[in-house]
Amino acid sequence: MSETIVASPSDIAREHRAFRVSIYAIAGGILAFATAQIFYARGVGNRQLFIDGVDWVYDVLLYGLAAAVFGRGEKAERISALLIAGIMVCAALNITYELREKIIDPQPVDPLILGFSSVSAVVIALLVVGALWRFRRSVNALIMATWLSSRNDVIKTIFNSAFGVLEELWQQRWLEYSLDVFAIFLCFQAAWRIVWEARRNARAEVGAPPQSN
Repeated sequence: MSETIVASPSDIAREHRAFRVSIYAIAGGILAFATAQIFYARGVGNRQLFIDGVDWVYDVLLYGLAAAVFGRGEKAERISALLIAGIMVCAALNITYELREKIIDPQPVDPLILGFSSVSAVVIALLVVGALWRFRRSVNALIMATWLSSRNDVIKTIFNSAFGVLEELWQQRWLEYSLDVFAIFLCFQAAWRIVWEARRNARAEVGAPPQSN
């Protein structure tokens, strides 16, 4: 049987300090990049680039919420983790809607915009997952939620970039559609895991014996 490793209060405090610094940097960095892209897209009148910039709103909301709430108590963090799960579900529904629009009314893809969006998304996803890698085994529901989001993003963006190149070579849109379906699955899977972990932590907190002075 495997033994449960219990972190010491000092280890938990160090983890929380490091996570707080990381999450503020991630939220601020993505917000700055998305804002610059949106203003540039509006300036040059590029609709696709504008849409790609607006799509960052989910990441800004997710990491911004984690940054604002982290450290305000286990209950607040658990509620925020559930809200993040809700954001992931909304993202999955948005991808589903966009997939429907792509199938009904497919639009030509601008290779330059596709290249910029793919490269920037991969670079940001790798930076985020690198910053959160050390927290991947945390049992804190909010930390787990942000880690799962970064994991989903790096998988989705790398596959999206690879499929985008193949799509240009083969002129087959089904590759893009398959990736959207995979992204929808990842969002729902992560949301379910966050909800499950939050409920498990809540039950453990309620069932914990009172500590004696």
